[in-house]
This record gives sequence, C-alpha cells and structure tokens, in this order.
Amino acid sequence: MSVQLGVSGVPVIPQGTAYGLLIGLGVAFCGVILIAIKVQRAYLSEDSSTSEMFMVANRSVGRGLTASAVFSSWMWINETVFSAAFCYKFGLAVPFWWATGLCFQIALMAALGVLAKIRVPYAHTSLEIIRMRYGKIGHVVFIILNITNNVFGCASMILTGSQLIYGVSGMHFVAATILIPLGVVLYTAVGGLKATFLTDYLHTAIALILIIYFTLTTLTHEAVGGLGGLYDKIMATASENMIPRNYEGSLLTMKSVDAIIWGLILKFGNLALVVMDTAFWQKSFATEVKATVPGYNIAAVAIFGIPWGLGTVIGLTARAIHNTPIFPTYPGEFSPSLVNAGLVMPYTIKALIGDKGIIAFFVLLFMALTSTVSSSMIAVSSIISFDLYKTYINPKATDKRLMKVSHLAVVFHTIFITGISLALNYGGADMTWIGYFRPILSCPGIIPLGLTLGWSKQTRLAAIASPILGFLTGLSVWLATAKSMYGTISIATTEASFPALYGAIASFFSPALYSVVISLYKPESFDWRRFLLIELAEAPKADESESSTTPSDDEKENKAETGPSESKGNGIVISESPSENTSVLASDAEKADAVRVRERQTVSLSASGDNNSLDLDNVQHPFTEETLQELRHWYRIAWAFFVVIVLVTFVAWPMPLYRNYIFTKSFFSSWTTVAIIWQFFAFFAVVVYPLYDGRHAIVKAFRGVWRAIGRKFNKA
Repeated sequence: MSVQLGVSGVPVIPQGTAYGLLIGLGVAFCGVILIAIKVQRAYLSEDSSTSEMFMVANRSVGRGLTASAVFSSWMWINETVFSAAFCYKFGLAVPFWWATGLCFQIALMAALGVLAKIRVPYAHTSLEIIRMRYGKIGHVVFIILNITNNVFGCASMILTGSQLIYGVSGMHFVAATILIPLGVVLYTAVGGLKATFLTDYLHTAIALILIIYFTLTTLTHEAVGGLGGLYDKIMATASENMIPRNYEGSLLTMKSVDAIIWGLILKFGNLALVVMDTAFWQKSFATEVKATVPGYNIAAVAIFGIPWGLGTVIGLTARAIHNTPIFPTYPGEFSPSLVNAGLVMPYTIKALIGDKGIIAFFVLLFMALTSTVSSSMIAVSSIISFDLYKTYINPKATDKRLMKVSHLAVVFHTIFITGISLALNYGGADMTWIGYFRPILSCPGIIPLGLTLGWSKQTRLAAIASPILGFLTGLSVWLATAKSMYGTISIATTEASFPALYGAIASFFSPALYSVVISLYKPESFDWRRFLLIELAEAPKADESESSTTPSDDEKENKAETGPSESKGNGIVISESPSENTSVLASDAEKADAVRVRERQTVSLSASGDNNSLDLDNVQHPFTEETLQELRHWYRIAWAFFVVIVLVTFVAWPMPLYRNYIFTKSFFSSWTTVAIIWQFFAFFAVVVYPLYDGRHAIVKAFRGVWRAIGRKFNKA
C-alpha cells in the first residue's frame, strides 16, 4: 500500500507549461486577494492590520463562507488524486471508505468549536486554552504536538504535490517545492485568516467545477460508454484485474480487507489532522455565533461526495482502459510504482480529455495544494506569535507588534516547511510510512484536548502525562506488532497495515485511560470561569492614542449598515459586585473606557497564570444570556449530528454491504449516480450558498467600488 515518490513516468504536459501555470496561478491568486483585502478595508470595515482580524477574522465569518473554507482546507490531494489511485488498486470500496474517513472529524470539530465559544469566548488558538488551564509545561507539550502534526501534514502535501508535478511534466521537484508555497505566502502574510477564507472559496469553486467536469467527461467518453459501459468493461476484464483479499478478486465489491483496513487507518490519521491542527480551531473561533455548527456540518456532508464520486469513476475507468492504445503508457506496463505515485488520474484524463484536460488537472492540483498550505501558514504563525512570542518573549506586545511577528512567522514557516519537504524528498521519504507514523504521533493529544473543554476533573498532571504516555504506548504497540508478525522491525514491516492500525488505536484510546486514572488519583476541579480571563488580542492597545480617534464618516456608515455583533467584544467584564450586570460591546467606546482599568488587571493575571487571587464571582461572561442559550442549543445539535453521521457512515450504510456480494449493473449505476449527485450538492452547498449568505456584504462592497469608479471618471 506504499505511496512512492520520485517516479518518472510518461510526461503528459511540457515543462514550460507547468512552470507557467504554477507561477501564473500563484501571481493571479495573489493579485485577486490583495484587491479583495483593499475592498474589505475600504467598504466593509475589515482591517487585516489588526491581530483580531488577522488571526480570527474579527469572529464575524458567516455560515456559507465557513462551510466553503472548511471544505477547502480539508480537500487535500488525497481526496482527489490518491482516492482514484487506491480505487485502481483495491476497487470501489476504497473511495467510499475514504469519504467516511473525512466527514465525522468535521462534525466533531463543530461540537468542540461551539463548546469553545461558550467556555472560552475570546480564544485565538487551542493552545491558548491549554496554557490557561495547565500552565507552561502543558502548553509546551501541546505546542510540540500541534506543530509536529502541522509540519508532517503540510510537508507531506507539498512533497506529494511536487513529486506529482515532476511525474506529469518532468519539472524538477525542487523547483515545484519552492513555487507551490511562494504565491501563497504573499497573500497570507498580508491578508491573514480572512484572506485564506476568500482564497478557500475561490479554491473550492474552481476545484468543484473541475471535479464535476472530470467525472462527467470521463463517463460520457466513447471509450467508456457511460455507467453501463464502464460496468461492462470492468466485468469483461475481471480476469486480468483480480484484487487479492477482495471477494472473488472483484473490483466491484465492498468486501475488501485492504480497503477497510486503509479506511480505518485513514480515520485515525484524519482525526489527528483536524483536532490537533489549530487551523480548524481558528476557523471555528472566526465564525459568528450562529455559523459554527451549520458551517462545519455543511462542509462535513459536502466533502463526502468528492473522493466517493471522483475516485470511483476515475479509478475504475483507468482499470478499464489501461491496456488500450489510448492510455499514455501503452504498450508498456502501467506499473505499480506509477500507480503508487498517483499517476492514475492524470494518465486517465490525458487518455480521455487530452491536453486541455491535463491543464485543468494541473489547476485542480494547484487548488488543493495552496489551500492546505495557506491554512497551515495561518495556524503556525498564530502559534509562533501568540503562543510563543506574546506568552514567553514579550507579554506586553502591542497589537502592531503582534502583527509584525505574525507576518514574519508566515514567511518563516514557508521557508521552514519548504526545507523540510526538500529534506524528506532527498531522504527518500516513503509517504505511506509518514502517513502511518503521523496518527501515532498526533492522536495521543486528541482526547486530552477534548477533555480540556469538556471535563473539569482532568488535572494538570493528567493532561501533561497522558499524551506522552499515549505516544509511547502507540509506538510500542506499533513496533511490537511489526516484530511479532514479520520477525523484524524495518521501514517495510512498520508500514504494513495491521501494525500501523494497532499502533494508531493504542495511541488514540490509551490517553483516555491514563487521563482518567491520573486525574482520579489526585482529584482537582477546574472552574470554567477562569477561561473568561483570556482577553482580546488588541485589549492591551486600548490605552494607545489611536484607539480614541473619532471614527470617520465612512466608518460610521459601515457601522450603521452592519450593526453591532454579539460575538464581538472588547474584553471580559469584571463587575464591582456579583449582581451587577454589565456588558461591553466593541462599538461602545464609553463603556469600554469605564472598565479598561479592570481589563488590564485581568490581562495581567491571565498572562502570569496567577488567577487564584481573583474573585471569580465577579467575572461575568461577555455574551448575553440569550446568546449563551443559543450556543447551548447549537451545542446539542452538533453532538446529535455527530452521533448520526458516525452511525450512518460507519455502521448503517457500509456494514450491510460487507458481505459476499458483487455489485450488479443496476446497483452499480445507482451507487455511482448518487455519488455524482453528491458532487452537485457539494457545489451548491459550498459555492452557491456562500454567495447567497454573503449577499449583503457583496452588494455593499460592489456599491462602494462602483461609487469609487464613478468618482474617478468624474474627476477625469
């Protein structure tokens, strides 16, 4: 089941075209986003030069854009290119299991995200929550877990992308590795999280159009002959396409041992990539109160159709035509090394669509890569600026200083991740081994992180020790299983399916046991009100002279049109007495001035970690009771949706099909038709709906631009 890199196949696109596309797309996206940032700043009062806007988009992102951004961040190369490659290897069960391994993590993040809004309304990163509850040591442990998870995930995508570009064009992988993140760093460093939301939307729109185009064009090609024709060709070539450990060796069965094992490993690895990635937490912090659960769950349902539909059609079509004259490798063999390098999809597109199809494939590849890299940049820059610089180097850093550090962190992360990708490449990295090791490394932090928000009895020692013990347990099980099953420990034996699966299971579940046992040994109880001491990023600059500047007429007009938002505040309110009911809104400068002194006391306490001296009875939640009731309502919905999606995608749907059964022609046609319809649903959910959801802001920005153009022409 290895994914092999550095494989030189049959070039299907000229090097010059590949260079032009990679550079041109990067420059084009950078230009579009820079224009969008200027429009936002001028007409929507969204200034990315503040850290709240840069890191969490002023907590004002709506449902549609949230769904689009989460969808885009989770649509990696794996869901497109490698779902087709693994369908070619193991049959149609793989794309389905791949789809089920993508959606439940996003549903889980919806529940955790809305719980974070209730418990920690002004958090910027998940690590900030860890520091507040467990102190410096716990903070450092989870910083290491988060950064390693992020580095492994991002570097593996850049590495895979650069090698895939090398395989289809012959472009040197070093050039591809450098060019992939180059354009992304420009708009991310300038625009921050909101810029990534906008680029995520563009990525999503373009990618889904191309995915639907590839799926339908492939099926309707005369060499395939529609769903019926594809089924007939697969059955006619069944004797030469036998798959070991599939029922009767068939490609058209859900009873595939390799597919289900791969699906289970993928679930653990993807769970770590979501929960232990601060990017997904930041997107939840950035959403409006009413947007977190709907936005994340729309993305969770929409993402299902991508690997299922595209992987099934492209993977099976490649099986049907790989021994025909139209296939690029004919009359040579389409070797396992070429399949493992991910060349199933580009070769199939070249055979059926030609040069224009390959150019479109290259664009799709660029969309998937840059979306991942952009999200990773913001996440790591937030860790460096907020969790390292502000916490341990300069606790009194102004908002302006934080922004400078964030920009430098984006550039540093780009250089660092490029270097890591090149090192892995020259070191002969095996992507399957990295993919199997990552769950063992990252999964131990998932349950302790969830309990940080959900269980007041988890102690500091438990939170620090359980991830470390969990990692050691998973590592031991992984290596011991490889030794017992294959007699030796090596790259080959540790990347086998069963050792990796058992190691991932031990790494994920054992920290729950460790945490409970250690917590009960010396019990403590955490007061959730301490989380309210986390302040807004720009609270320290409240006493700067520019904060008292009178708003301009344009700003007043924008505020009048947008109105106040309950999700925006200027700090935590500490009342003089427990009965005093005071609230502070971002637009209410007078009340903000009245409590500013007390805010600075709160900031000082939260930064030092000495919260015991504060009377928590005098700390009030910044949200109104009505808003909190609404959040609790969404929290219940989120958990109900999570349970339903797990039961449906893990049990009710796939399990009855795991039997001695080969799809009939009618069942296969219905199965694939539903998968294709799901792609159209995804398009409407994360491309069309965000336009409707953001229609007021779009109209407002358009009017502003139109008036500005009119004034220019009048002056001329």
